[in-house]
Formats: sequence, structure tokens, C-alpha cells
Amino acid sequence: DIIAAFNLIGHCMNGCCSGPRKVICKLALEVARQGKALSSEDNMMFVNIFRRIEVITEYQSKVRAACDTSFIYWHRSIAPVYFAHVFSNPTLAPNMQYFFACLADCHIQISQMKHLSAEKDKLELLEQDIRDHFDKEILAPLCNEIETDLRLSTHSHLQLDDRNPLKYGKKNISALLATPPIRFFDCYIDIKKHVTHYLDSTFYNLTTVALHDWRSYAVMRNLAHQKYGLQMIEAHLPSQTIEQGIDVLEIMRNIHVFVSRYSYNLNNQLFVEQSSNNKHLNTINIRHIANSIRTHGTGIMNTTINFTFQYLRKKFFVFSQFLYDDHIYSRLVKDARFFKEQKEDLDQCYPYERADKFNRGIRKLGLTPEGLSFLDQFRILITHIGNAMGYIRMIRSGGIHACANAIRYVPDLDDIVNIEELAKEEELPPDTVKAAANLDSVLDNLTKNFAEGTAYFKMLVDVFTKSMRDPKNQHLKNFYMIIPPLTLNFVEQMMNGKEKINKKNKIGATFTDDGFSMGIAYILKLLDQYSAFDSLHWFQSVNAKFSSEEKAVKESKRKEADVKLDQTNTLTMKRLDQYRQEFELLYYSLSSARIFFRTDLEDLPIEINKSPVEATTSPDAGTPAS
Repeated sequence: DIIAAFNLIGHCMNGCCSGPRKVICKLALEVARQGKALSSEDNMMFVNIFRRIEVITEYQSKVRAACDTSFIYWHRSIAPVYFAHVFSNPTLAPNMQYFFACLADCHIQISQMKHLSAEKDKLELLEQDIRDHFDKEILAPLCNEIETDLRLSTHSHLQLDDRNPLKYGKKNISALLATPPIRFFDCYIDIKKHVTHYLDSTFYNLTTVALHDWRSYAVMRNLAHQKYGLQMIEAHLPSQTIEQGIDVLEIMRNIHVFVSRYSYNLNNQLFVEQSSNNKHLNTINIRHIANSIRTHGTGIMNTTINFTFQYLRKKFFVFSQFLYDDHIYSRLVKDARFFKEQKEDLDQCYPYERADKFNRGIRKLGLTPEGLSFLDQFRILITHIGNAMGYIRMIRSGGIHACANAIRYVPDLDDIVNIEELAKEEELPPDTVKAAANLDSVLDNLTKNFAEGTAYFKMLVDVFTKSMRDPKNQHLKNFYMIIPPLTLNFVEQMMNGKEKINKKNKIGATFTDDGFSMGIAYILKLLDQYSAFDSLHWFQSVNAKFSSEEKAVKESKRKEADVKLDQTNTLTMKRLDQYRQEFELLYYSLSSARIFFRTDLEDLPIEINKSPVEATTSPDAGTPAS
């Protein structure tokens, strides 16, 4: 029996260490011990051998039992506390993978649950619970902190709070971004990619809301790459630049608001906002219009002209009503008769004093709550009409600018090959030939628009000329007589506006308003009153008036030696000089504006090559030169 027992132990020891074999070995060893065939040393040797065999065969199960962290399922409330602790101490971020590995053992506890049918549903509930805590305690605060840091760094030129890290301390949030992707059940959590996606979507959405801020967000993207190593994606918003400005569609739909809130500058061809609640004023120039046309297409130009036509039609109705008023019409008829009868005695010049009397007399008819007279309101009406015409000019210039940008890649505009014919010669597929025909059509359209443009001014002159010159509107024939008092009213308003620029209360401050000149030139063309206005020699009369007053002041300074009187004369000379400059600027603007509505050189009352100052002082001058 003892020998058989040893033989059995030998056979079992030669095989794999399975559970039954170990039991058989132990039983055979007990049989051998009963026969007292083993000494104590041999017995201890067998015991140690069997102990080592058990350790080798059971170490995996024991390690698995020792490392089982499924108990954390019942204590998962520590997850938000742990995540908050990691966010406060970013250097602990690399250890989070171990915490998620512990949570992965919870599937042991979940598999034993009986109140839920599918184990997959149980795991999804746990995963969602942990992800919510992770998003709330780590991802959301991290995204907000990085976004805030980028914004403060980008706008560091502003007066911000002290951000000295040596004084207030700063967390090394880069450690969180450097954490490798963490596996959690069947998915991976990548902190860096999540933050990158958050910043990309935020910057894109905010750029679409405020297109003028695109440069700031571009700087933030570059800073995020340099500071945090985030690979940001460019927004690639079509045709949107920092100079997008107010969209043409918005202006078109609110043309009445636009012409009343913006002032036109003829020489620089831009509109400047008259007042704003912000610390800056918006401007609109050709590039803004070109960008809008590029976005919406050239078809928006004709629609804009139609909207402007509807607006001008309403304004001309009010214009006609004002001149039809008995108080205005009778004064204009009286002044026209006076000038016709006294023309020779007045040296062909409409007297400055009579225009000033007209300007002051209108104020006696009443004022609005804002302190505006009827002549002020009429001047504003003409300015709005001029602003609308200035906007039309800018639309045309912007359209040509957009066409030039679109066609700049065509090598030779004078020799454009027919791509459709080339495609047919090469026997290309029908779809390719059709695409080539479309390209030919686009190139032909762009070339035509770039070379010719559209005479929008001529269109708007022709459409109103017939009705404005109709015999039924005889009350409009004396419009040219109201221009002298209107210019006086305009110059006074510009003087007041420029004086307010340097004052604290800037309500009503302005430095340009060439819409008035555009409106005057446009209406004179519609009524065919260029020659009638030129016959007044108005600017020559203004120049003579200021020259006489300056001569009188100089004569007074030469005769009197009083210090106080000398100071008064100096201020008077300064004031006269300012008025002279304003009339000269108006003279230049009106001369330039008249060029837009001239069809030939016969309308020119003076030589083109004569300077404006010479034209004003020349006895043969009629109206300002261009």
C-alpha cells in the first residue's frame, strides 16, 4: 500500500497541478504516513513541496481576490470628491487611471444584481453617473479656466486685475491636459481632445455672432496652441473678415434708419456713425460693401437700388410738400423777383444779408421740441436724400471692387478663351462641357460688370426727372433760391458740430456731412436748375462778404490800440476764418458732387483747370469748379 501510494504521488506530480491531483496526492501522502515509512525530515520536505505547489497554482485567484475593488460600487459617492481633489491638485492627474480601473471592477457586483434585467443597462447607468461627475468636477471647470485665461491673455492691453502668479498662485492645469486617454469600460476619456473641441465650438459660435471679433479668436487659437499644446481648427467662415461691417441686407431693409444715423464723407467715400453708446463709432466703406456683395452675390445690388428708389420716392413727397407751403413758397417767389429786378445793381451776386435774413426768419415760424426750425428739418431731409445717393455710389464702387477681386485670377481680360469649345474639341464628357459653359458664363458676367459697371445715378435721375419737371410741380421751380439760406444753415450746424467734438458732451458732434452736398447736386439735376443756381454767384457773394468783414476788422485793429478790443478783433478774425473754411469745404463738396450728375461738359460754368479759390474770386465765376 505504501509503495502504491508513492507511485500514485509520483504519477500525479508528473502531470498538471489540478485540484483533483492535489487532493489525490494529499490522500496518498496520508496513507504513506500511516505506515510510518517517512521520517520527520521527509515528511517536512513533502509538506513544503505541496505548499509551494499550492502557492503556484492558486496565486492568480488570490491576487484577484486581494485586488478586487468592486466594493467601491457601494461607495461611488466619493467620485465627485476625488475628482474635485484632483482638479485642485493637477499633479495627481496621472493617478486617475487607477481610480477608473477600480471602477471597472464594479461589473462583478453589477453582474450579481437581480432587479435589472440586462447587465449592459446596469453598466451604462454606472458609466453615465461617473461621467457626469467627471464632467462637472473636472472637464467643465477646466474648459472655463482655460477659456478665461486665453481671453485675459489676449486682452492683456486692457486694464485688468492683477494676475501675478507669484503673488496669487496659479495651478498647473497643463498636467491635466498631459494626462493620456483613460479607459473606462468600453470607451476612452481624452481630456485634451474634449477641451480642444469645447474651445473650437465656442470660438466658432461666438465668431458667427460677432463677426468683427474673428481676429481676437484667431489670436486665442494660436495662444492655445503655444501655451497648452492644443491643436485648434480654423473657423473657415466664408467671406467674413474684420471689415465685414454692417451687412448690405441690413442696411437695405433699414435704409431710413441708416441715412439718419450715419454721415457721408464724399472724398474718402465712407459713412461714419453720428453717435453711439459705445466708446467707438462704426464706419462703412467700400471694402465692407464689397465683402457683403461677395457673400450675397451681385444680385443684391439691384435689390438695393429698388429699396433706395422706394425710399427716395417717399422723401420727395415730403420735399414737395415743404416747398408747396405758402410761407416758404411766397418767400422764395419774393426773393426770386427781388434778385431778378436788382441783378444789375447787385453785380449778379445774390446778397449774403438776404440769405441770412431768410434763415433767421424761418425760425420765427416755430421750432420743434429739439429746437429745430423748418429750415433745419428741410436741410436734414436733403441730407438724407444725399446720404442715400452716397450709399448708391458706394454700392457701385463696392460691386466693382468685388468683381475685381473675383476676376483677378484671369490672366488677360481682353483675351478670354472659350473653355466650352476647348472641352468639346477634347471630346470631354457632357457634364464637363456643361461645367465649362457655366464657367464661361460666369467669366463673361464678371468681365462685363468690371468693365462697364452700372450707371445707377443716371437711372435714379431718369426715373424722377419727368415727375419733378412736370408742370404740375411749378412750386419746385424756385428751389435754387432756398440753397443760399440752406448753406448758411448747414455751415452753422457744422460749426456747432465740430466745436462739440472736443467737449465732454458730444451729442450732435460731427466732422463731416457731405450728404447735404450730394442731395443739393442731385435735386438741382432733377429740376434742371444748375444754370439758375449758377446765376446767383452765391459763393462769390459769400467770399466778398467775408473779405469785407475781414477788411473792416483789420481797419479797426489799425485805428484802435485798446488791448481788449484787440482781443475781440482777434477772435472775430478767427471766427471769420473758420466760416470761410467751412464754406470752402462746402464749395469743394458741392463741386465734386455735381460731377456725378453731369452728362457733358456744357454744364460746367467755369473752366475745369481753374482752381476753386480762383473760381470764387473771379468775377466771371458762377459755381465752384471740380
